[in-house]
Amino acid sequence: MDLLLWGVLPYLVLIALVGGLIWRFRYDQFGWTSRSSQLYESKILKIASPLFHFALLAVFMGHVVGLLIPKAFTDWIGIDQHMYHFGAFYVGLLAGIALVVGLTMLIVRRRSNARIFQATTVNDKVMYLVLATAVGLGMVATLTGDTTPTGEEHNYRETVSVWFRSLFIFQPDTQAMAGATWQFKWHVVIGLALIAMIPFTRLVHAFAAPFHYLFRPYIVYRSRDRVPQHSATVRGRGWDPIGTPDNKTHKK
Repeated sequence: MDLLLWGVLPYLVLIALVGGLIWRFRYDQFGWTSRSSQLYESKILKIASPLFHFALLAVFMGHVVGLLIPKAFTDWIGIDQHMYHFGAFYVGLLAGIALVVGLTMLIVRRRSNARIFQATTVNDKVMYLVLATAVGLGMVATLTGDTTPTGEEHNYRETVSVWFRSLFIFQPDTQAMAGATWQFKWHVVIGLALIAMIPFTRLVHAFAAPFHYLFRPYIVYRSRDRVPQHSATVRGRGWDPIGTPDNKTHKK
């Protein structure tokens, strides 16, 4: 079971993610969207959506630091386990609470508004269920996952992180993941399921972030030129005079 879950499943998820994104891009580019419901309700959305997305970004960065940066490196730069655990716990807890609040607001908004709920597909409901479960298990792991059932201290950077980095060299350390607490194991399993679902749900819009906005040229906005008093042009019809004031030629 350990070999299947921690040695085979991650690569199957990767195949589903990459293959699903390619398929979705080739055959469903029009559906590559989150299907915004702002038209139906915007008061809650303008609070819940930024809160959820910024909290999700913070949680993602926390996972990147915790999973990719080895414990030996933080020890080398002078951050001992106590300091790291203190920062990771309270910063992660704050980001997690914000994520839970934002997601709860989005779900309540979708369920309480009849028009939004009618536009919610079965696919959306399953996605929200898996997403909420992954977030909930993440909070459980943060609050209770540092102690094994036998009372021993558990450091996920010596189990989950080691296993995660071993996947990149195609030598999955299943024993390291087997030593993690059940909270982290379930969090990882549900997280892998969520990743595999991304190409087939509204979550696919995460791969369409408008990063090109950072590099596009500036857009210059100009106010409409005042129409000369002697011009026969009627303001508001989209016709402006060209040439000299005596030129009677106009363009649309």
